[in-house]
Amino acid sequence: MSDDQSPPVSGPRDRREAVREKAQQVQARQSRVRLIRRISLGIGAVAVVAVAAVVVTWAFTSTASRPQLQPATVDDDGFVVTTVTGVSSVAEADATAPDAGTVPSTEPSAAPTTEPSPDPSASERPAVDIRVYVDYLSASSRDFQAANAQQLSKWVSQDVATLTYYPVAMLTSKSNGTKYSLRAASAAACVATHSPDAFFTFNNELLKKQPDVDSDGMSDSDLAALAVASGVKDPKTVRSCIEDESFASWAKNATDRALKSLPNTDGMSLQGTPTVLVNGTPYVGAPTDPKEFAQFVLTVASDAYYSTPTPTPGAASATPTATPTPSG
Repeated sequence: MSDDQSPPVSGPRDRREAVREKAQQVQARQSRVRLIRRISLGIGAVAVVAVAAVVVTWAFTSTASRPQLQPATVDDDGFVVTTVTGVSSVAEADATAPDAGTVPSTEPSAAPTTEPSPDPSASERPAVDIRVYVDYLSASSRDFQAANAQQLSKWVSQDVATLTYYPVAMLTSKSNGTKYSLRAASAAACVATHSPDAFFTFNNELLKKQPDVDSDGMSDSDLAALAVASGVKDPKTVRSCIEDESFASWAKNATDRALKSLPNTDGMSLQGTPTVLVNGTPYVGAPTDPKEFAQFVLTVASDAYYSTPTPTPGAASATPTATPTPSG
């Protein structure tokens, strides 16, 4: 009798069953891997969406909760000059420029001057309204201010003109992404709000130290330092306002409004800077010619004066009283 207990040799059918079973096992493992992968991807996608939603919600809430600050001293998006100082820091007096400090005589003269400077003691004459839209990255704005700062300051100090500056930001994209034009306009609003007596000087300094187009321009810290050097009364508050860009949104909105319509005009809109309005009439002469601008102011002021009748008392003499007028 044989003691051989070896298992019988598997037949083809058994081998096929073994292969099928193994294939099913492999397929099951692959299915589990795919399922796990899909679940992981799904969880990751949900997490990404959740994070994005949180970021968007935070940004919206942050923007919505941030107050849209309005400059305290603004008037139709402009700042009226109350104190005129620091003119010499912009440009030395032009030897050919008219001397706005000389008050012309009311008597006829053989050699008329070009001074639109009526006698400041003449209360009958309303002050000439001069409005200047300025972009602190505009070379023409800089040139106009440098040429006319001296006579503008004297007219204001003599109370024969009111001077209002409107900082706008038309050249925001011209500073390598730093938005210098917008930040400078915001800085001007900070000074006008917290230290209005220093606004004229700071306005001058911004234009005098104007950076080149397509450069970075001054940083917020540099703008704040320039404001402090201009003599602001509350340096800490002004510095914080400038470095926080507190009025950047206002400056952008003010620019948008000016591009649509200028206040107190017959449908005019801002086309470029500087835009200079004298009693609402745009000055289209050379920005660098103070004599031409002075003559324009003279003409507009005279036209406004003579087109407005002045009531006379019943006991007045039949002979009209000489009224001081800009000589030209």
